[in-house]
Amino acid sequence: MTENTGVRTGGAPATRGRTTIADVVVEKIAGTAARDVPGVYALGSGFARSMGSMRERMPGGGSGKSATRGVSVEVGELQAAIDLEIVVEYGVSITDVAGNVREDVISAVERLAGREVVEVNITVSDVNLPDDEEDESEERQRIQ
Repeated sequence: MTENTGVRTGGAPATRGRTTIADVVVEKIAGTAARDVPGVYALGSGFARSMGSMRERMPGGGSGKSATRGVSVEVGELQAAIDLEIVVEYGVSITDVAGNVREDVISAVERLAGREVVEVNITVSDVNLPDDEEDESEERQRIQ
C-alpha cells in the first residue's frame, strides 16, 4: 500500500500542462513583423486592401489596419508554415525585401510563439508607385 502525502511530483511547473496557440496569434505576429520591414508598403492584394479600407470607414467596421490581412498560417503543436502576400515600394530590391521579411517573420514567430517555422512563402502582388499614393489620397477625399 502506498501512502499519499499530497506532494506533487512530475517535473517543473512550467512543463505541466499544454499550451495551445491559436492560428490568429501567429498571423498577427507574422503580419506585424512583415510590416516592419523597410520596403514593405502593405500586406494583402489590392482587392483585400480596398475592402479593408471600406470596412474601416464604416461605423463599427474595425479599428485601424487588420493585423492579419495578407497573412495565412498553418500552426501545429511544434511547427508553423506561413504564407504572406505583400506590396513592395517601388525602387527596392524585391528579393532583398522578401529575404528580410522571411528572416524577421521566422525570428518573431519562433521567439514569441515558440513554434519552428518550416517555411515562409511570399507572394509579391503589387509594387507601390509614387503616383499611387496621390491617386489614393484623391480618391479618399472624393469618397468622404
